Amino acid sequence: MIKKPLLIVSGEPNSIFSEILFKSLNNKLTKKKLGRSIIIIGSKKLLEAQARKLGYSINFIVIDLNNINLHSLNKKKIYIINIDFKFKKIFDKISSNSNDYIKKCFDISIKLLKKNKAYALINGPISKQFFLKKKYLGITEYLSKKISNKNKPVMLIYNSNISVSPITTHLPIKLVSKNLTIKNIIHNVLTINSFYNLKLKKKIRFAILGLNPHCESILKFSEEEKIIIPAIKKLINKKIKIEGPFSADTFFLKKNIDKFDVVIGMYHDQVITPLKTLYKFDAINITLGLPFIRISPDHGTNIKMMGKNISDPKSLIASFSFLKKLSEI
Repeated sequence: MIKKPLLIVSGEPNSIFSEILFKSLNNKLTKKKLGRSIIIIGSKKLLEAQARKLGYSINFIVIDLNNINLHSLNKKKIYIINIDFKFKKIFDKISSNSNDYIKKCFDISIKLLKKNKAYALINGPISKQFFLKKKYLGITEYLSKKISNKNKPVMLIYNSNISVSPITTHLPIKLVSKNLTIKNIIHNVLTINSFYNLKLKKKIRFAILGLNPHCESILKFSEEEKIIIPAIKKLINKKIKIEGPFSADTFFLKKNIDKFDVVIGMYHDQVITPLKTLYKFDAINITLGLPFIRISPDHGTNIKMMGKNISDPKSLIASFSFLKKLSEI
């Protein structure tokens, strides 16, 4: 049986991702953990220059986009679909100059995934300010739009101990309440439950957090009473193991999280901040609801650490391990 390759879109060229990629590819366990070939989509010239500057040696084998023979790919080698990118500095300030380059990389990855020539997609970070230009909340929504996906995508930040999912993703706080609905909560929970059942062969328990401090509101309208609790009741009727709403300020104590597999929060930082505090970069961002598996390491462009060779590759290595786990189940 042919093991389809993993696609890696290098994302914003001026970020810490190339460093993390080099460290991960040089990790002795990476290839063993993945067990399939890797195709990087990005600028060969830039990646080689960045590797030299950071002191890494990576042998990229150029592969023709229009002539990918799955039978001929060697799982021990690193292939690259070369995308031209003009640059003056090896590491530079992020700007709109990379927009066309990033778009082309994503377009090619989607083309290969639609043709069923790849197993999954890992993408490096992008700049929301320059690349997305406030047209999309994040790369999750960008990819969903590009493939004309009718399902609402779901963000799952996965860790083997406890995973989290926000109902709203990269929304300003003042818009969170307006975008909370019973339907959205049910959709997120059912999507995640299906993923665990089908892909990980695991039955899970959910905890759901309230929105207001201590799950109480001084206003006439209470999101807990009008939205969250009714959603929980409907999910229980669907045989989902879910409890809550819990107050977010104390929920992430060990005695609480040990009882659950996934925590549903109402907004991004409500669940992702405590997860990163507990596990740092030992987590991956999985987009559910797409017709393919899409993962991104749990970090941004991080220009403050760019080119310094001090970034932690744990999240990308965890991505490889997770994909290996999926393929074995």
